[in-house]
Amino acid sequence: MTNINKIGVIGAMNEEVVSLTKMLNNKKETRVAGLTFYEGQISGKDLVVVECGIAKVNAAMTTQILISEFKVDAVINTGVAGALHQGIKVNDVVVSTEAIQYDVDASFMGDPKGTIPRMKTSVFVADERLVEAAYRAFEEGHAKTNVYKGRVVTGDKFVADKDTKIELRDHFKGYCCEMEGGAIAHVAYLNGVPFVIIRAISDNADDEAGVSYEEFVVEAAEISREMVVNIIERL
Repeated sequence: MTNINKIGVIGAMNEEVVSLTKMLNNKKETRVAGLTFYEGQISGKDLVVVECGIAKVNAAMTTQILISEFKVDAVINTGVAGALHQGIKVNDVVVSTEAIQYDVDASFMGDPKGTIPRMKTSVFVADERLVEAAYRAFEEGHAKTNVYKGRVVTGDKFVADKDTKIELRDHFKGYCCEMEGGAIAHVAYLNGVPFVIIRAISDNADDEAGVSYEEFVVEAAEISREMVVNIIERL
């Protein structure tokens, strides 16, 4: 992998990026497509941090702007997610090995759900160096929660029912579900830019997900933010 000199960091919500923007040295703000991009440095690395907004189109557009306009060498997606894999609990962390968009459905054409027609792949593999840096960063800094490496599944839906959770876990083999990572991974793949998705668990993606999310979203987002900083220090 080539050297990583400038990193784009994407969060969907203010809670997921605000503490990072406050840490930036020599901070500069630029407005593009209605979004505010914060440029600066942390631990000697150039960063561009942005709140993309919720769901896949916002995430995809923001990723392309980071790559085309700000010339980032890598993309880190930080934020929260719902747990799918058995044993994963609130405030645990999932580091993506790969990402897929579960709500793509061209099954009438004979393609399995989650398959994007006429693309070489619909499973976007995260950069191994970034994955290992994220995994080590968490293992060394958090004794009270667990870190998992696994598949992130993405769709334009807040999952809050048991039946959908079971499908995403058993059919799509997801470790966690959320609404942006797969789109970010898709755009990064098309541009040949390395990426990793880091998601702290805010809820169990079940019938109680809404209550759990409201209670734990800020705490989970802060855990994810800490991991991003620790990764940057290791690159």
